[in-house]
Amino acid sequence: MGLALAASAQGQGLLTAFIKSVAEAVNAEGTDTAGIAAFYQARGYQTLWTGPSDAPRREAFLTALDAASEQGLPPARYGRDALVAAFHSAVTEGDRGRLEVAMSRAFVTFAGDLKAGVIAPKKLDRTIVRDIARPEAAATLAAFAAADPWGFFRALPPSTPEYARLLKEKLRLEGIIASGGWGAEVPGELSPGAAGPKAVALRDRLVALGYLPHSASGAFDRPMVRAVQRYQADNGITANGVVGDSTLAALNTPPEDRLKAVTVAMERLRWMGDAPRGDRHIWVNQPDFTAKIMDGGAVTFQTRAVIGKNSADTRTPEFSDEMEYMVVNPSWGVPRSIIVKEYLPLLQKNPNAVSHIQVVDRSGRVVPRGAVNFAAYSASSFPFSMRQPPSDGNALGLVKFMFPNQYNIYLHDTPSKNLFANEVRAYSHGCIRLGDPFDFAYALLARQTDDPKRVFQNELDGGRESLVRLDVKVPVHLVYFTAWPTARGTIGYRNDIYGRDAAIFRALSEAGVVLPQVQG
Repeated sequence: MGLALAASAQGQGLLTAFIKSVAEAVNAEGTDTAGIAAFYQARGYQTLWTGPSDAPRREAFLTALDAASEQGLPPARYGRDALVAAFHSAVTEGDRGRLEVAMSRAFVTFAGDLKAGVIAPKKLDRTIVRDIARPEAAATLAAFAAADPWGFFRALPPSTPEYARLLKEKLRLEGIIASGGWGAEVPGELSPGAAGPKAVALRDRLVALGYLPHSASGAFDRPMVRAVQRYQADNGITANGVVGDSTLAALNTPPEDRLKAVTVAMERLRWMGDAPRGDRHIWVNQPDFTAKIMDGGAVTFQTRAVIGKNSADTRTPEFSDEMEYMVVNPSWGVPRSIIVKEYLPLLQKNPNAVSHIQVVDRSGRVVPRGAVNFAAYSASSFPFSMRQPPSDGNALGLVKFMFPNQYNIYLHDTPSKNLFANEVRAYSHGCIRLGDPFDFAYALLARQTDDPKRVFQNELDGGRESLVRLDVKVPVHLVYFTAWPTARGTIGYRNDIYGRDAAIFRALSEAGVVLPQVQG
């Protein structure tokens, strides 16, 4: 490189020039200025990148930057080529000091992106309320200085098996895109037994997707039906073997869109970091419309779920917490937003409307409808709350599962059982409704009693609101993955029901993430 990188031989004057240059550069506006300054001050301005013994660190970092796009990161954000050019053109100790800081800035940005994500999700979407633990600059630089540089970069991405499988899928999709994609689309809906060009197109698409071995069949035969069913099961579609509208849309989704979903899923996993999910935890993947109990990485219970409607005030947020207890025979305290937006206008027209809901004053007393002039109040001045007592028709059903949080989100039963028959289940005001809440309760209680059904049924038969605490709190993760590994080893895909992934990918693109395109 262009600069002889040993200041000691040049005397104290050059060393002072180097230190001055580092100090000036580190105080310039940029990534975690205070942290970088503290790191160099703590080590007496000893070099990390530009000294004669720093070559292994330089090589490891520049190699890691070469692979930034492989990880779904924005290569241009780190300025690799400019850093290499600066090494070749550096002449003075001032040049060396500025280069030292430039390398550290790029390193801190890259390490933070790979460890905790490129995007700050709360700034992008107020319903993504996950707390991101971005590594602090001084500590990250110090850890790197003390580590094997190659091992340090290997350990930066999330260590979860899902991240590794998504990375593998990303590389596979990029290869498919480079070779021209999946070929011709399936031209229309099909039922088993069909033959002709549509069946051939379906066969070819299933082969390209890896769900069917190469075949000369020109008919929608039993092997193709089984392949379609496997594909449907992987992608959250009713596995009936019929290529209807939802199956057709999924089959014809181009690989570029699947690659975007995988890239966003990797970013989401970086947001979650390596914090333990809990050997036992509850996993609610919103686009999958399911709630699962996971034990030791395996699904031990699964039920269908209903999530929030796709509107600004009702989308289910994303966050993690701990389930502490369940409430059997719950009353429903109607959220303020529902009271003033939905119920108050009805009551102003008819004071006896929504008669199953009680009007409650600030002291918790039930107020007779005839004692209230509902027309005298506006949404901001209405002084009452509203509550539905325990009953079979209660909006929360007969049990709710609590992980107290500021968003007032929880899991619960529902009397609206018919909604679970739909593939797309976004109907609630934000909470998660469970298709099999009693079985969910039994599975949770089985860890603390030999007869969970009896314990639960005793509370239920009492008919009064009662609380059942969990002996051990269970982590709950409300997540949003449109690409996620399946138990069969494939990647399953879901629709972006809230449009969150599209917004995240736009933000990644603006940050510099670039994906390959099929060449026509």
